[in-house]
Amino acid sequence: MTVMTDSSPSQAPVWQRSSSRQRLVKWVVLFWLVAFSVYCWQVMNEDTIWAFVEDAPAQAADIGGRMFPPEWSYLGRLWQPLWDTLNMATLGTVLGVIMAVPVAFLAASNTTPSVRFIRPLALLIIVASRSINSLIWALLLVAIIGPGLLAGVIAIGLRSIGFVAKLLYEAIEEIDERQVDAVRATGASGLQVMNYAVVPQILPAFWGISVFRWDINIRESTILGLVGAGGLGLNLQSSLNVLAWNQVSMIFVVILFTVIASEWVSARVRQAVL
Repeated sequence: MTVMTDSSPSQAPVWQRSSSRQRLVKWVVLFWLVAFSVYCWQVMNEDTIWAFVEDAPAQAADIGGRMFPPEWSYLGRLWQPLWDTLNMATLGTVLGVIMAVPVAFLAASNTTPSVRFIRPLALLIIVASRSINSLIWALLLVAIIGPGLLAGVIAIGLRSIGFVAKLLYEAIEEIDERQVDAVRATGASGLQVMNYAVVPQILPAFWGISVFRWDINIRESTILGLVGAGGLGLNLQSSLNVLAWNQVSMIFVVILFTVIASEWVSARVRQAVL
């Protein structure tokens, strides 16, 4: 907001970007932000052992030296865990998308049966899914159903619900309502309106969101083995336990190239559907 201060006829008007009240609010917000940052720094310092921090560069250099060169002979033992990781990410994404689609339609204000009751419940599911990291989901599921890929698949699926449903219900709310009205004017039923007016408009966004989430799940599934959910993370945990740093670096290389490949596939698919 630009305001002009009072001035006498002999003085030129002085233009200011904001009013005095707005400037006061900015300074108050800045003050409390700085105060909160100082408080957080003090809380962090209470449990920080600075002797370890000072020694960190030397320790990092030592571990880095042990990690190179990678143990290339270990690569042959990583193909099966890599395949398990890809399967975990893919099946988890499919499971998450299947559960997210109805939640998205229930959460969208223009397709939900009840804005007062059902929509808040759907939004709660979305928030709950996005609030819990996939690693925590896997930790809970390993304790419930035991270690293995099934726990990882379900963990990826539960984590994916919130991401997919949130972006999808926003896409549903942004559709052109004129197409919906045109199909409804022909006497079509609610299911026909959904099939011929809503779904065609959100289909490109649906495929783009699904592929994007699959790309993210590839990365997340590589570490779920740290809590017993299988995949590359299980080998990573085993190598870390015996301080086999050359094997750790080899696993990092495999993860890096896997993520690069998934990024390329994801970009290609999104270009094709969007």
